[in-house]
Amino acid sequence: MTKPSNPGAVNAAIDPAETAPVIVVAPKSVDVTLNTPIQRQSGPLAQITLRKPSAGDLRGLSLQALLGSDVGAIITVLPRISAPFITEHEAAALEADDLAEIGGALLGFFMSPAQRAQIAQMTGA
Repeated sequence: MTKPSNPGAVNAAIDPAETAPVIVVAPKSVDVTLNTPIQRQSGPLAQITLRKPSAGDLRGLSLQALLGSDVGAIITVLPRISAPFITEHEAAALEADDLAEIGGALLGFFMSPAQRAQIAQMTGA
């Protein structure tokens, strides 16, 4: 009689898809829909695209402040990475919920593949 190497283990088939590591690649850009559109003379701006910041876009900022969702850091970097272009004044006038959404999108650019995989697993994405 053969003893299992793990006597408490259940004999069940393991699906390789469940054990394969999931690699989630960071997006190069993210679209953010604003709950309160920015009012412009040309009409309301309800959606902006944020591109992944480069080192030059982060010049003069503390990564710790940005990763800590510091309001001043978000307002400073937003005009540098948004399309269409948003002025610093427009960034400072955003509603708190829109600023928080943008801050969350910014954090997503700095996540490691392991962190992305963990979030994807928790959310079922």
